[in-house]
This record gives sequence, C-alpha cells and structure tokens, in this order.
Amino acid sequence: MRLGVTSVGVPEQLNCSHVPLSPRQKSLCQKKFFLLPSIQDGARIAISECQNQFRHERWNCSISQNPSVFGHELTSGTKETAFIHAIMAAGLVHAVTIFCSHGNITECVCEGRLGGRGMAEESWHWGGCSEHIRYGTWFSRKFLDGAVRNMSASKGGFTLAVMNQHNSEVGRQAVHRLMPTHCRCHGVSGSCAVKTCWKTVAAFERVGEYLKERYEQSLQVRSPSRKKVRKDRLHLPIDRQQLVFINKSPNYCVENHQRGVAGTRGRRCNRASGGPDGCNLLCCGGVTTRTWSATSSAATVSLCGAATSAAGAARA
Repeated sequence: MRLGVTSVGVPEQLNCSHVPLSPRQKSLCQKKFFLLPSIQDGARIAISECQNQFRHERWNCSISQNPSVFGHELTSGTKETAFIHAIMAAGLVHAVTIFCSHGNITECVCEGRLGGRGMAEESWHWGGCSEHIRYGTWFSRKFLDGAVRNMSASKGGFTLAVMNQHNSEVGRQAVHRLMPTHCRCHGVSGSCAVKTCWKTVAAFERVGEYLKERYEQSLQVRSPSRKKVRKDRLHLPIDRQQLVFINKSPNYCVENHQRGVAGTRGRRCNRASGGPDGCNLLCCGGVTTRTWSATSSAATVSLCGAATSAAGAARA
C-alpha cells in the first residue's frame, strides 16, 4: 500500500507515473489527474502533523525514504498504525475539500445542503458553497481503502484490513466533525436581521489534536484467525469515533532495523519535565548530558543515551 506521496523525491512536474502508487491508485490517479497535487498535499500535511503531535514521544512519526514512507509501521497493526491511517485519510479529505472549494473542478458540486436549511422564523439560511467535504471524503475512501484491501489480502491480514479501514474512517469523520460554522449578518445598520451561514474545514492542526486524543484512548481488539471469521461476520463492538489496534507497540526505546524502529538514542530531552518529553520517560532511563561552549556562553543539553531500564523501555 502506498500512503506516502510527499515532496520527498517527487519531481516538480507531477504526473501519476512519478509517484509511488499501487496499480489501483495509479488507475484512479490517471482518471482524476487534476487531484494529484491534492494527493501530494494531503500526504504532506498528514506527515507534518503526525510529527508535530508526536514530537515529544518515543515514537515520533519518523519516516523512511522507501515508497511506503512509514515502513513497518504501516502494517504492524499497532496503535501507531491506527493513527497513521487516520491522519493520512484525514489529510486527503482536507486537501481535496479545500481544492474543490476553489471552484476549479466541475466534478465538485455545491454543498449548500450540507447543514440543512434554517427555519423561516430563525432568519438564517445556508449560503454560497460550503467547502466540498463530501467529494473529499468520497475520494479519500476510493483512493485509500482499495489499497488497504489489496495490501491486506496479499499479507494474509484479513483483520488488519478491517482495522485499517475503520481507522481511516475515523480520520475522515474527524474532518467532518470539526468543521466550524461561519455566519455573516445582513440588515440595516448591521442589525443582523438575516444571517448567511456556511461551513469550512478546520485548521489541520485541530484535526491532529483530535486524532491524538483518539490515539491515547485507542482500544485493542482481538485478532481472530482469517480462516475462522468471514468478513461479513466480523463486527467490532467499538465506537465509530474510536481508534482500534490489534498488536501491542514494539519497544521504541531500542533501535530495531528489522521493525523499522529508530530508537531514542541521541534524541533531545527535558530533564525538568515529567511529561513524555522528560528524560526519564523519553530516554527509558539512559541520559547523557553534553555541554557546548561558545565565546560568551555555554549551553547544556540533555540527550538520550542507551536505554538502561527494561521496565521503562516497556512503556512505549
């Protein structure tokens, strides 16, 4: 599966053959070639916001240079996998919706009916075109969920496919849920006798914050055997807003090339903090203090050394 269409390694003259897409995605890209910049932008803002939300965590949403970008994390079935799928799906909805709102695509129809109609006695109505959230959501499902099915079938990850699709939908609905309503008053001398209202997508940082909260409250679900459970019989008793995962997270303290874990050694930490950016938690017990001296001042910086606490390392 290809989720990572970022600016890394992508030429200025974009076309569908120059970016790392699955065959299904490439076919859709060729049909909707005008959305390729939005695909790229959606991936870019998703990765940027992922790294922003996890900048003080042991797993800091690091990316690799291979086409899948997230490497092992994309298929590991952990809560980090859950967040990646949610934020990438949300990023694509956000980018396509904004692109449609510019009015340059005939396929994007006006969403004046998005929030319903105001009652006559309420003296307000939905006006203009709210940003085209339905089209963005449709394209995100079409572009990403098919790739999830293809990836999971090839790896025997039947339940993983259900998990990934569920989490992707949590991300899409987050964009819906967080859309603020804006209104403009009309009337003599600013009396606001009538209001025209419309919805826009929220700043993507707000979406990232919301999904990080869902990540912290994510639920581990049982992983039944593919041979025993048919797709139409797999029902997860979970809330539609809840991220789910199958496998526990690996030890992010120690470097593990096979699992794509960079470890925390060399990361900067805050000795005064008791939060996730604090040296005790981030460094899993291993801390190195270094002092840099300049002509007029000296700075002391704490960096993570080798993890010394197995118990601390277990808290990923």
